[in-house]
Amino acid sequence: MEKVMDWLNIFGLIMIAVIMIPNIIFAVRCKEGFQNKWSNKFVEVAEQIGRFGCFGFMIINIPGTWFGWWSDEAFAIYLIVDAILVVLYCAIWIICFKKSSIFRALALSVIPSVLFLFSGIMSRSILLLIAAILFAPSHILLSYKNAK
Repeated sequence: MEKVMDWLNIFGLIMIAVIMIPNIIFAVRCKEGFQNKWSNKFVEVAEQIGRFGCFGFMIINIPGTWFGWWSDEAFAIYLIVDAILVVLYCAIWIICFKKSSIFRALALSVIPSVLFLFSGIMSRSILLLIAAILFAPSHILLSYKNAK
């Protein structure tokens, strides 16, 4: 298991898979559910690069850019906080599934932003941290502008 964790973060994979479930359900059930009301190509490109970077670097550890957790306690904190954030994210989706609001938009953009930033810090992943820094402000801004 130790060797696999050198390049594959199975826990990051699980976190990404779980947060994708409500998004996939929403996309299937509400085909016209998301409308892009605010267009800014720079912010949109930054968000997409950050999003795919976060997804990838939550799962894949690139040697020399990922240094792992400081200790077993830091790893435990990473798992607990990430699990709480993922549960909170799914709960907001369930509670606000059909209710488009600024609260929903901000909650569903801030929570994954915090998840990615926290994971990057705790796992000491330089690439995840860079992707999260790119993703967080652009995703929150786009979500807010589209919810207004």
